[in-house]
Amino acid sequence: MKIESLLEDRDSEDAARVDAAAARLAEHADSVVPELLRGVAGVQRTAGLQPVMRALSLIGPPAFDGVLAAWRRKEVTDWQAGRLLRVFDESSADQYAALAADPDYGKSSSGFQGLIRLRVDSEAGLMGLVRTFAGGRVVPYKASDYARLLHESFRPRLRSLRHDPAASPRIRRGAMAALVAGGGADALDDRDRAALERLIRVKILDEVPTLPSSVLSGWWMAVPGASYEGVFEALGLHDRRPVTVAAGVEAAEGRLLGQDGPDSVGRAFVTPELDGWRLVFGPFDLLVGDPWDDMIETVERVSVHCGHAQLFFLDDAGGSDVWIVAENGRVIRQYAAESDPEWEGDPLPWETLAGDDPDADPEYDHVPSNAGTAGARSACGHLSVDPDEVGPGTDVRGHGWLALTAPDVGHGAFPGTLRI
Repeated sequence: MKIESLLEDRDSEDAARVDAAAARLAEHADSVVPELLRGVAGVQRTAGLQPVMRALSLIGPPAFDGVLAAWRRKEVTDWQAGRLLRVFDESSADQYAALAADPDYGKSSSGFQGLIRLRVDSEAGLMGLVRTFAGGRVVPYKASDYARLLHESFRPRLRSLRHDPAASPRIRRGAMAALVAGGGADALDDRDRAALERLIRVKILDEVPTLPSSVLSGWWMAVPGASYEGVFEALGLHDRRPVTVAAGVEAAEGRLLGQDGPDSVGRAFVTPELDGWRLVFGPFDLLVGDPWDDMIETVERVSVHCGHAQLFFLDDAGGSDVWIVAENGRVIRQYAAESDPEWEGDPLPWETLAGDDPDADPEYDHVPSNAGTAGARSACGHLSVDPDEVGPGTDVRGHGWLALTAPDVGHGAFPGTLRI
């Protein structure tokens, strides 16, 4: 058989010739596909793969199997296989679904990429998703994309599978995880939501909190544990729910809904009481605003509701180092540095004054009388809680809260799983 002539027929304007060439190529796929793949050895650009990709797409499902077999034997590279497997149509939908459930991360990702491209809604695709989430391994990010893409269609079937007595516990767990990945905890039925809430409350009891590090950049607020309830109204937070520290931190660092800007919605995490203080983490632009005036206004507003409030902001790349303390609606002490440090308010009792440095020369250094020496990383430990020091020795009371920055959105609008 002359492969070259069949490939020429493939490009013909005569539909009959094209169909006949496709049938002959598919009939002899066992020999044709390996020969085609030998021709891509050393090819490192997509353009160089195009002739083979066109031939493989014409052959269809048998070529899919051939490419996958060659990939498993390492006869084609990961990069080549990823591109070659993009050419198949709906006739290979079940093969993409089977590949999505492959225990190998890269191969599973390729399977989900195919399902997403084809927007496949099938039992094979649904079960590929379930088996992936049931595998107890790192889930390809494309799996969550697929769960979100077809969530409305998959949700009734996943809920049914979740409580199917004939399904294995592993498959039922995978169905639950796929539901959450597609539509958040709100995708679960009442029974599963109640079970999840009970699990969260159990986890909270034994959790050792770990907070985000401020290395390179970070921000947070601190309010007294006794009066923290006011922070929800002060920051315009809605629909709060109990949450573990692990899940709260992950959610607060997650992506926003909608476009960046005034209509975006994010999640804020209010920690349990830590050595007498509650800390707040979340999207800076939505909770605080743009420096500098918004920072002052925000911390003063929170202090009106909570009696006392602190704000810390760090950006090592930009050279920003800020801490602000407010009481009853008025800033009493502020440090802000981008180039030259600026101090406002009277020094606090714990501060070391820059002017007390025995090496300072008042004639040339011109150190303000209220200048201290502490940046945000050291001031936080004196003022309230140092996030980097929170751990087994921290006195933890109560539980954390996860809240939204806008009303009438619901936690289910944030699809994806959170580690609890």
